[in-house]
Order: sequence, then C-alpha cells, then structure tokens
Amino acid sequence: MSRRRIGFWYRFAAFLVKPTMVLLFSRDWRGKENIPTTGGFITAVNHNSHLDPLSYAHFQYNTGRVPRFLAKDGLFRGRGMVGSFMRGTGQIPVYRETSDAAGAFRAAVEAVRRGECVAFYPEGTLTRDPHLWPMQGKTGVARVALETRAPVIPVAQWGANEVLPPYAGGRRIRLLPRRRLTVVAGPPVDLSEFHDREIDNELLRRATDRIMDAVTAQLAEIRNEAPPRNRWIHKRDRAGRAGAGTAPTTAGATIEETTE
Repeated sequence: MSRRRIGFWYRFAAFLVKPTMVLLFSRDWRGKENIPTTGGFITAVNHNSHLDPLSYAHFQYNTGRVPRFLAKDGLFRGRGMVGSFMRGTGQIPVYRETSDAAGAFRAAVEAVRRGECVAFYPEGTLTRDPHLWPMQGKTGVARVALETRAPVIPVAQWGANEVLPPYAGGRRIRLLPRRRLTVVAGPPVDLSEFHDREIDNELLRRATDRIMDAVTAQLAEIRNEAPPRNRWIHKRDRAGRAGAGTAPTTAGATIEETTE
C-alpha cells in the first residue's frame, strides 16, 4: 500500500497523535525491512500497555503500510467521531454474537486477501504476566493466517509500559524522564508445516504457539533477558503458567475464545 492510499482519517489521526508520541518517546525502531511492501499480511504484536495501539501504529504508519485493527462491531455503528474514525480508517469489525469463529473473522480474511495489513494482539488483552512477558495467544491470528497463507510478521514492543504500566490507570502515568520506545518487526513466521492440513483446534494451538514464540524471542532480545520457560495463561482459561501448547482447547471455539 502506498502512502497516497492511507486516507484522510488515518492521516488526521497521525496529525493528532504523532507529536505526542515524539514528545513522550525516543525511538528505537528495527526491522521495517521485514514489513512487506505489497500484498496482504498479518502482524502479531505483544500487549503490555494501553498505549500499545498508538506506539505500534506510529511505527507501522511510518512504513507506509497502515494496520487494520480488529474491534467490536458496535464501535462502527455510532454516528459520532468514534464511528466515523473506525469506518474511515478501515478498521475491522469483529462480530462477537456469532459462535462460528471462522465466520467471525471473515472481514479480517477478506482484508488480508485485498492486500491489507491486519494487526492482531494475540493475547487478546493486556498481559497478566507479572513480568510483562507475552501470555499464551488466542488462536484467531493462526486461523486467519492459515486460511489466507499470508505472511505473519511478529512485532515486539517495549517502552510504552514504562509511561503507562498495565492496569495502573491514571495514577501511575510516568511522563518524565523521556522513555525509549523500542519496536522490532521480525521476519515472517514459518507456518508452512501447517498448510494443506485440516484446520482444527490442535493445529491452531500449535500454529499460535509458533507465532507467540517468535514474538517472545524478539521481546527477549529487546529486554536482554531470558523469557520464562512456561508462558502465562490468562486465569479465565487456566490460572498461572503452563508449558507452551499444553492448555486445553474446546471444539467449536467461540469468537471470544479466539480473540480475548
């Protein structure tokens, strides 16, 4: 996607947001060469601050390939600024009322096939890991990846959490000193071994773990630390840590199970 196709609403949002991001952060951006210049693709991004959508979108916007985020479909129906922004920037509605996970992602699949970048936060929510490592991912990202066979670019970011830590609310915003925001896009995750096979829960879990391994490895490089041996699993699914790929899955997963 060339810059001339970014559109008014995305440019307007950048006009409002970029000065604040530049004020808050110095930038250490790496791996922009791994962002495809043409064709549809998927990004899988870790999530440790409410500022993440802005910090990641700033990085991605500067590559000329703007991300399309998945959001609740109700946000698109309003007549005010929010609805206009969601529609105008081409964000992707997620229809949570359906129990058909594949059908719920039809808009994401169609967007990738049109040549868009679709961004996923596979954890589905801010990480609950006490040390802010990525949790076990939900399988929606793998479902779209396997249906489209589009490249999956793992993206790790660190620094927004130092300004606005997760679950801190407004009580712990740390504006000074100016923080460094590091965003790293890695090479595509190799999912070829999962192609030409029936897409079931076991396959989706294995592919998702492969994606999360790549994101975690990049974050470990940013932090210069070793990640935990076992990945945290959201307590709604299972309390505490578990080995990668060991969490049970349920046939006929709903949209909540694949995105949250």
